[in-house]
Amino acid sequence: MTATTLTETVIQQPVEHPLLAAARQRAADANLAFAGSITPADAWQLQQQGLAVIVDVRTNEERKFVGHLSDSLHVAWATGTALTRNPRFVKELEGKLKDKQTVVLLLCRSGKRSALAAEAARKAGLSNVFNIEQGFEGDLDEAQQRGHHGGWRFHKLPWVQD
Repeated sequence: MTATTLTETVIQQPVEHPLLAAARQRAADANLAFAGSITPADAWQLQQQGLAVIVDVRTNEERKFVGHLSDSLHVAWATGTALTRNPRFVKELEGKLKDKQTVVLLLCRSGKRSALAAEAARKAGLSNVFNIEQGFEGDLDEAQQRGHHGGWRFHKLPWVQD
């Protein structure tokens, strides 16, 4: 029998992608109640590398009339014009994932609803749920219009419209 060295007994943890690690650190520094936020371009990169899934949390109407990502999943955070909170959000999200360790990137119109959805997912035990900053359309500009200051479309990332 040979002696086991300390390095042989240490279980190697998978190395997290630097974009996700940085987002987690920013979230910890800001005391956020979810894993963190990433930019639309970083979200696209992670999805294309097969390291994350993007879940659109906007309403069906927003997806249909404003546009959506063709390779995204959909679980509405809220429904209808009154944006009534979906009480089954976390259950529906879990049902779309391979497992609870899947890295999930949530997308909404501006990044606000998806942050709330990420917080709810974290409270339910999903520790790899991130918010996509700026959302699909970005923040309102001086004329109260979206699409001119940030967002998925502003950054010219791929999307489709029905």
